[in-house]
Amino acid sequence: MLTAGEYDDVLNPELYAAYTKRSNLGQAIPDLPYLDMTRLLTVEVKDRAGQPIAFADVKLICEDGNSLTMQTQADGRAIFFPALDRLSPRLTIQAAKSGQSLGAPRAALLSSDAGGQLIGITAPSVNGNSPKKALAQKAKALDLMLVIDTTGSMSDEIRYLQSELTAIVSSLVQRHRGLDVRVGFVFYRDEGDDYVTRTIDFDRNMGRANGVLARQSAQGGGDYPEAMDQALIRAMGAGWRTDAIKSLILVADAPPHDDKFGRTWAAAEIARMKRIHITPVAASGVSDKAEYAMRAMAALTQSRYLFLTDDSGIGNNHAAPTVDCYLVTRLDALLRRVIDSQLSGQRVEPDKNEIIRSVGEYDRGKCILPADFRWQ
Repeated sequence: MLTAGEYDDVLNPELYAAYTKRSNLGQAIPDLPYLDMTRLLTVEVKDRAGQPIAFADVKLICEDGNSLTMQTQADGRAIFFPALDRLSPRLTIQAAKSGQSLGAPRAALLSSDAGGQLIGITAPSVNGNSPKKALAQKAKALDLMLVIDTTGSMSDEIRYLQSELTAIVSSLVQRHRGLDVRVGFVFYRDEGDDYVTRTIDFDRNMGRANGVLARQSAQGGGDYPEAMDQALIRAMGAGWRTDAIKSLILVADAPPHDDKFGRTWAAAEIARMKRIHITPVAASGVSDKAEYAMRAMAALTQSRYLFLTDDSGIGNNHAAPTVDCYLVTRLDALLRRVIDSQLSGQRVEPDKNEIIRSVGEYDRGKCILPADFRWQ
């Protein structure tokens, strides 16, 4: 019965810029880079029928010859951060799928205006006909990795996952017939506990996966920060499939240690290059540092920030998120919607009867800005 909300910083770049300016944590923690959301570059790849092409290689070539290649997610989009990615003002964009070029290279000029920039690429026909193999295909495989803080404050969240994981996966399989699902785990605590990380690689057998999860308990900890950096590094080394939607659910209530933020962010950058969505679930004790890190990792990997709320009346009080609008639903329904969105490439909204409470002016993930709002 746990309840939660979610927030998508990629859809709200103006508010993210205001949030990071108020928090000043990007300056206080130098190893956590600032994501400039005001100048996002989104490359969207579609076929002639307007369907998104997943897992297409989008290559940006800068004026000095250096290049960066990212794969599109199920929505056909790859998102670049010009400042973080050190992009030159003029770019050449190439797209390909499975070694097949998706058209001639395209020249582009980065916009200096505040706001997101969208560049669309439409895959051409082959000799006037459709390609022999459809470029736009539905997801057929899901690799789901749960990275879970198992220190003493996380007992409610662990019991919840032990109860609900099978139902969540079953619901996804019902919505996506024939979906090949594998589940893996990284459990973590901190230095000095009886273990720091415990990794279970992907398994199709939900019975075995549930057995692993059932044997976990919440113990240890002591100080507030935990070994999140080591857990994410372990998760990056798991046997992710190249042809799967890759979803990492990070369930935690504490940040990494201050001197480990750089390692944590490096793991998030690897996740981005591997096309792994990092979806944090912020539990009761989350503070400003943990929220900042989790939101940055979610935005970097084209995902969303999830946070528990007090509406269920279960467990300790939950810190209010520093976001402007959201809907509260049951957590199980929210996790299904988020992973379903990652699989389908379309944002899945809750039914009216699922909504427990709404905060702010919400419109399909976007917050309606006041008329007097100005870019900072």
